Amino acid sequence: MLKRKKMLWGMADSAEEEHESDLERLADVDELANDAPEQPKHAEPTPDAVQHYLQEIGRVSLLTANEEVELSERIERGDEAEERLATEDQLSGTQRRNLEHEVERGNDARRHLIQANLRLVVSIAKKYVGRGLSLLDLIQEGNIGLMRAVEKFDHRKGNRFSTYATWWIRQAVTRSIAEQGRTIRLPVHMSESVSQVKRTSERLSQSLERQPSAEEIAIALGQPTERIERVLEAARRPVSLETPVGDEGEHTLGDFLPDDDLPTPGDFASAQLLRQDLCAALDHLNERERRIIDLRYGLLDGRRRTLEEVGRTLGMTRERARQIEAEALRRLRSPDVGQHLRDYLE
Repeated sequence: MLKRKKMLWGMADSAEEEHESDLERLADVDELANDAPEQPKHAEPTPDAVQHYLQEIGRVSLLTANEEVELSERIERGDEAEERLATEDQLSGTQRRNLEHEVERGNDARRHLIQANLRLVVSIAKKYVGRGLSLLDLIQEGNIGLMRAVEKFDHRKGNRFSTYATWWIRQAVTRSIAEQGRTIRLPVHMSESVSQVKRTSERLSQSLERQPSAEEIAIALGQPTERIERVLEAARRPVSLETPVGDEGEHTLGDFLPDDDLPTPGDFASAQLLRQDLCAALDHLNERERRIIDLRYGLLDGRRRTLEEVGRTLGMTRERARQIEAEALRRLRSPDVGQHLRDYLE
């Protein structure tokens, strides 16, 4: 496992070589990157390592749908060439060299597809911080899921790779939590049920503006209320804040609880990635469209302007500012541009 994890981190290091409401929510998250205070010592180990990792993986450009298809085809050709090299004995020297070249190109394509989606792993892993594993461990396990997704992805079905890979990454993370993250272990299937119920509960909380009941969660999932109650009970992990910590018990668990008013390393990582992906998305707009989006959603100074204020600032009517904003939002919602931003809102 350690060797496999080192390989995954090395893959990131090699990168150095090689719609309206949505925007409002994204703008709120973006404030973390500007205002986040220095991380406290007890928040989570090695925040500097997280920062370095984010910088490395941020250097690889996101892929378009066509680029994903091209890389997948190269991977397939490489796998087929490797199979021929292993099974065919009557190959000429030229044929063997050509096949070896295809294998090399396939491996390069596999590496590129993985590197371009490492940010997706972080955006998923940070949602599971606080369940028994550190953020870095969660990222490493998610990277393993990403590699499985690369091997199993079939571009002919018409799905974007990030959509397909999300399931594999999430499965790898939740299974790792089930296997390693609990003192009292839950069966893997129960841990996955807990994650499903928690995600549904969070989604309902946003729409209901309160905590949903077990019955409401059950209706949303199409499952019996009794089962949801069992899952919620299994998710509870009571522990005394007075539990001694350390060889001599000189501290208690309560001494190491993080301040809820400070962003967690997961929040900080998400904000850093969001800034990178948001800037990349805004690069698809022309100068005037980007200026209007910046002003409307306070992306530069945190203050959101009305259409009247935008019009006065740019010397145009309110209606013209609204039209340009609508066109800019349409571009940002297009699949090639907006897919990566929507990952932050799930």
